[in-house]
Amino acid sequence: MPTALITGITGQDGLYLAELLLSKGYDVHGLIRGQNNPKRELVEQLLPGVRLHNGDLTDMSSLIRALRDSDPDEVYNLGAVSFVAYSWENARLTTDVTATGVLNMLEALRLHTCDRPEHLRFYQASSSEMFGKVQETPQHERTLLWPRSPYGVSKVFGHHMTINYRESYGLHASSGILFNHESPRRGPEFVTRKISEAVARIKLGRQDELVLGNLDAERDWGFAGDYVEAMWLMLQQPVADDYVIATGETHSIRDFLDLAFAHVGIADWTPYVRQDPAFMRPAEVDTLIGDASKAREVLGWKPKVSFPELVAMMVEADLEATQQGW
Repeated sequence: MPTALITGITGQDGLYLAELLLSKGYDVHGLIRGQNNPKRELVEQLLPGVRLHNGDLTDMSSLIRALRDSDPDEVYNLGAVSFVAYSWENARLTTDVTATGVLNMLEALRLHTCDRPEHLRFYQASSSEMFGKVQETPQHERTLLWPRSPYGVSKVFGHHMTINYRESYGLHASSGILFNHESPRRGPEFVTRKISEAVARIKLGRQDELVLGNLDAERDWGFAGDYVEAMWLMLQQPVADDYVIATGETHSIRDFLDLAFAHVGIADWTPYVRQDPAFMRPAEVDTLIGDASKAREVLGWKPKVSFPELVAMMVEADLEATQQGW
């Protein structure tokens, strides 16, 4: 039975990945920050087969303990301060967790394996936000990185540090450059879930309007459940490498609004949506679209859930949750 340790297990990716690994017969361990973490109960309820360890990416000693106690074959580093807008408000914390946290985990892995890393494999959650002010379209693994947020800068550090440990110490370390991926488990602070939740509440008469920022920003959106399969596939390869994971399609916030409101029978959403400059980014990333041909050719991976299906899934989940009073 292979063993895996997942940081960031309380997030949408961590939950979907843990479910996938459990279905494949893994012994799954999760790193969770704080003994009174409000999401601990959620993980224990959804994933009773997962063993949780207290730890923090900013505390290398806790990472060494977690590695000692779980003794994993695979480590998936999904933990991060992942809300881009917040990274401008607290660039230092974002950097400590999302950048330095990767270094802490890589160094803990090096020490844990006693410089003999051949039996342990590492996955780093990189991000399309690293491309920022995009230098070519679509973006692929060799596209120049030009991050435009503290979050993006932090992810670039973690990405290059992962490559450095792969090249310097022989660690089987792969990075998934994941483009935007959503699900009903997405946090309500993210724009897609903010929309799906508001649409459900507006349809049911619980909310009057939805306040957003830039409606013209375009993203390459996929389903998180599809993307975690790509993470697993990367660690099954004989040679570690970096892969863009994306749908190859781009849609605007307006497109998302069209589909979400149409799903509940509202053809014209303009009376319900208001723009507020407070939700505009200081430095916007206008268009992101990924070229996942390498993942398709090497990993045999391709997305299964379409953009309309994703939007419908999220709105349906929030309709059910709102009706049940969650």
